[in-house]
Amino acid sequence: MSRYDLTDFEWRVIQPLLPNKPRGVPRFDDRRVLNGIFWVLRSGVPWRDLPERYGPRTTCYNRFVRWRKAGVWDRLMKAISAEYDGTIQMIDSTSIRAHQQAATAKSGGADHGLGRSRGGLTTKIHVVVDAQGLPIRLGLTAGQVHDAQIANTLLDHLGLRTIVLGDKAYDADRIRELIQEQGATPNIPPKINRRWKPCYSKRLYRERNLIERFFSKLKHFRRVATRYDKLAANFLAMVKLASMRLWLRAYESTARACIR
Repeated sequence: MSRYDLTDFEWRVIQPLLPNKPRGVPRFDDRRVLNGIFWVLRSGVPWRDLPERYGPRTTCYNRFVRWRKAGVWDRLMKAISAEYDGTIQMIDSTSIRAHQQAATAKSGGADHGLGRSRGGLTTKIHVVVDAQGLPIRLGLTAGQVHDAQIANTLLDHLGLRTIVLGDKAYDADRIRELIQEQGATPNIPPKINRRWKPCYSKRLYRERNLIERFFSKLKHFRRVATRYDKLAANFLAMVKLASMRLWLRAYESTARACIR
C-alpha cells in the first residue's frame, strides 16, 4: 500500500458518494482506480508512468476525465465540504507555473486558463476557505487576471453575519456591496489611494494566515504545484481532488481525537 493511497477511514467517507452502476459490465474496482488517480495527483508523474498495481493507466485516466465531465468530482467536493465553518471566510489566490506541456493544447476558442505574468506562463487558483482554513469554493483564471474579477463568483454564497477576510486586492466598492447585500461583513484593509477608508479589524485580519497555510498544503500535491494538464477543466479537477483530500484528513484527525 502506497502512502498516497486512501486510508480505510477516507474510503468509508467516499464510497457512498460514488456513482452507482446497477446494470451492465461491473466497473473496475473504484478504490483501486481512485488510489491511482491520487497517486498521480500527489507524485506529479505522467499518467503513462502509473504503477501497474493501480490497474491500466487508461482506465484511471478515462475514469478521471469521465467523472469530471459528469460532475462527479464537483458533487464529491460539495458533499465532503458541507460541514464547513462559515463564521469567517477568507478569499485569496496563488499563481501556479505551467509546465511547457500544458501550453501545447489546441485553442479552438477554448479558455485554457493560461496567461503571461511576471512568473511566465501561469494559472491562478482562487479559493475561499472557512474558519478552519479548509476550502469551500474554488476557481481558476489565467495568471494575469486580477483577483477581484472572479470575486463575484466566489463570494455569492455567504451566510448571515459571516465575516469575509481579504487583502487589498479585494478592496472595491462592488465587492464590499456584494458582501453586505448578503448580510455579511467585509474585513478588508483599504487601499492607500482611497479617500474614504472603511474600518477593519487588524486582529481578525491576522487569521488570514490560515489561507496561506492552505496554499502551502495544496502545493504538496505536485500535480497542483506545477500545472501539467493542458485543459483548465482537468487542472481544476485536480485542485478539487487535492482539496477533498485535505478535508478527509481533517475529518480523520478529528475522529481520532474523539476516540482518544
